[in-house]
Amino acid sequence: MTISLRALSIAAVLSFGALAGGAFAQDNPEVGGAPMYADKNIVENAVNSADHTTLVAAVKAAGLVDTLSGPGPFTVLAPTNEAFAALPAGTVENLLKPENKDMLTKILTCHVIPAKALSTDIASMVKADGGQHVVDTVGGCKLTLKDDGGKVTVTDENGTTANVTIADVIQSNGVIHVIDKVLTPKM
Repeated sequence: MTISLRALSIAAVLSFGALAGGAFAQDNPEVGGAPMYADKNIVENAVNSADHTTLVAAVKAAGLVDTLSGPGPFTVLAPTNEAFAALPAGTVENLLKPENKDMLTKILTCHVIPAKALSTDIASMVKADGGQHVVDTVGGCKLTLKDDGGKVTVTDENGTTANVTIADVIQSNGVIHVIDKVLTPKM
């Protein structure tokens, strides 16, 4: 049985719609030492996180600020600075070069699901699909989602598995899940 992210997204929006207008600001977890506000978009919140300066620089270099500031809904799997630092030496610097913008854009959009999927939605999809659920990203990557008693993991096409370390950071245009690895497309 397959449940679409879009259907679950609509249900999530309807469930939480009554609390819109910043009501989540006190309920959203802090990320990178900064409060995250439900009435701000993904970019407006991400720029305040001390743990996501590399991601923000990459989003700017790729020209994705307007897209991720748009209406969405998006689920962004947001790697931390530590996740980027764990890549081979020189990788981030190389990706940030203008001549590598296409590759950077591909990598970043492989972290974006074109729907709003809270951790409870992910858990439901995983259960309905017998233990794992495959989603397509904006960048055309396939990610495998798993849930083990509330611990969500995301595996990319190369077998890299990232743990969701902070889930359900509500945004005006979707949701952010902080992850501890950078996901990459199949080359």
